[in-house]
Amino acid sequence: MHEYRSLQEIFLSNGGRVVHKWLHYFDIYERHFSRFVGKSPTMLEIGVFRGGSLKMWQEYFGPGTRIVGLDIDPKCAQYGEDDIEVVIGSQDDPALLDDVLSRYDFDIVLDDGSHLMKHLNASFDLIYDRMSPTGVYMAEDLHTCYLPRFGGGAKRAGTFMETVKDKIDDLHATYSSGVEVSEFTRSTASINVYDSIVVFEKKPQGARSHIKTGSMELLPSDFAR
Repeated sequence: MHEYRSLQEIFLSNGGRVVHKWLHYFDIYERHFSRFVGKSPTMLEIGVFRGGSLKMWQEYFGPGTRIVGLDIDPKCAQYGEDDIEVVIGSQDDPALLDDVLSRYDFDIVLDDGSHLMKHLNASFDLIYDRMSPTGVYMAEDLHTCYLPRFGGGAKRAGTFMETVKDKIDDLHATYSSGVEVSEFTRSTASINVYDSIVVFEKKPQGARSHIKTGSMELLPSDFAR
């Protein structure tokens, strides 16, 4: 049985390859990833850096976890080992991602890659519909959406944060005559926005329903008493 250790504990006790994280991310990771601990998930991490986070995720999720790292730097290939595959190439390469997605059904995708707007948007468009129907897609370091050198800027068209805002409309498309119901609408349970992180949680969506319970109704005048 996998002995649970918090991700932050694993991170802070790391004596191996370098891992670099904002500390406020860890509560967010736990909130959205903890349900996969001990369940042998398959994870795609875009952005390998020094390889330390690949091992961190493997230790956190436990035995049987399959990790795929994607990075444009050929030197990152050295970090592949048992149950960790490192794919070399760009995160916006359709042919490369098609090959990876044809071989893996990802439960978790974490985009910690270039943080360029064109790459964030391309990866989401290419991956989201093809991952597990109950999976989690997380993009981090999204303060870059506000930095011009990454193609960002407040309310600037084409940033990933503007894409997120559009996706909030898509999430509510069943209530709007001006937004078309899409595969995203049918497959997404929630969009969670944090400081520098956005999380999409997938779950097949059926017809919405609502009910009323109870028999007592207060008249408007009752609220003024």
